Amino acid sequence: MIEKIHHIGLAVRSLEEALRAYQSGLGLAICGTEVIESQGVRVAFLPVGETHLELLEPISENSPIAKFLTNRGEGIHHICLAVPDIETALAELKQHGIRLIDDKPRTGAGGARVAFVHPASMHGVLIELHEEPKCPSTEG
Repeated sequence: MIEKIHHIGLAVRSLEEALRAYQSGLGLAICGTEVIESQGVRVAFLPVGETHLELLEPISENSPIAKFLTNRGEGIHHICLAVPDIETALAELKQHGIRLIDDKPRTGAGGARVAFVHPASMHGVLIELHEEPKCPSTEG
């Protein structure tokens, strides 16, 4: 079911400050930024081998990242696992009694289909499932 670690999500107060540290300090390149209005965040992706670091800055006081920062401060927010078929993955997790935050996928960064698994079922770790967007068919 799991293909690889897609990214590790890091909650930050300031995307600009965090990018300076990760780019200058670690020499990582940024491969894109995006605002995800539905989650109240601005994100930046930094590739590291086959995975990415995803820096998450809240754009709203009501966003889950803003609440996380208030309660826990900056740091690791979630681990994202790539799956080939998110509906199948969610059905298998439900079948095994795993508590889900999202029963159905939603649209995430880059148009990916994503869903979150409740940390109570993953021993305190918030897990995101990620299905890459499908390429449009070129058949005519």
